[in-house]
Amino acid sequence: MNVTRDLQVELPDGSMMPRLGMGTWYLGEGRRPQDAEIQALRAGLDAGVQLIDTAEMYGEGEAERLVGKAISGYSRKELYLVSKVYPYNAGRTHLRESLEASLDRLGTDYLDMYLLHWRGSVPLAETVACMQEAVNEGLIRRWGVSNFNLTDMQELLSLDGGSNCCVDQVLYHLGSRGIEVDLMPWLAERHIPVMAYCSLAQAGSLRRGLVSDRTVRQVAREHGFTPMQVLLAFVLHQPNIIAIPRSGSSEHTLENADVLGNPLADQEFDALSHALPAPNQPVPLDME
Repeated sequence: MNVTRDLQVELPDGSMMPRLGMGTWYLGEGRRPQDAEIQALRAGLDAGVQLIDTAEMYGEGEAERLVGKAISGYSRKELYLVSKVYPYNAGRTHLRESLEASLDRLGTDYLDMYLLHWRGSVPLAETVACMQEAVNEGLIRRWGVSNFNLTDMQELLSLDGGSNCCVDQVLYHLGSRGIEVDLMPWLAERHIPVMAYCSLAQAGSLRRGLVSDRTVRQVAREHGFTPMQVLLAFVLHQPNIIAIPRSGSSEHTLENADVLGNPLADQEFDALSHALPAPNQPVPLDME
């Protein structure tokens, strides 16, 4: 199976981004053998999953180093690399240094997307200006943000150059649907995709009961999925969303890739949505 153009999402700048990627949170930290984590990423690449998401925060650069080893030997033009900058590094004093360090660890001379990991004390206008300079210098192709709520996004897009933001990466899965109330429709109106992390509810209390839910298990049986594949398929059923589940083993990476070629039927999506509904009023962003 290979990822094709109709399995991508259009960004505000008119470029295309894969709808399914591989996350690297907790990779490179010794939780699994390094060779196994590298093979997991390569299994995804070989299956046509081109997008890899990482950050300077993950293992204090170790995840980026792991990705750099995993992508060695692959054609750079066939990859879509995303990394993120710490908020306290996202200004004129440190952003260029952080970006160049990430590029060095990844073994590449540009990023396809560079994100502000979460909002900090550096003025947004300064971060936007630095991001645009990096675009102009060819160090990044485009930029976005992570963990921004509706108010943050409204402020961002009011700034000079803020409308160049291409994605908002936030926690989203079947058990955490608060963004559907306000943030998701606002972004959709502006053609800014949601980049969903923890799309498999990998950790924390937000996962409790999801994989054992009766409807999730019923859809899994009828569709030929595992419950975890059902969670990913729920996210990918929606057109303006990119999912980046963590990929720590080759088996799970390939299970994730299989979801692309076997989407949920509308009635299956509706059953899941009814069983585990979104809230009916705005709530704070969930984070793990």
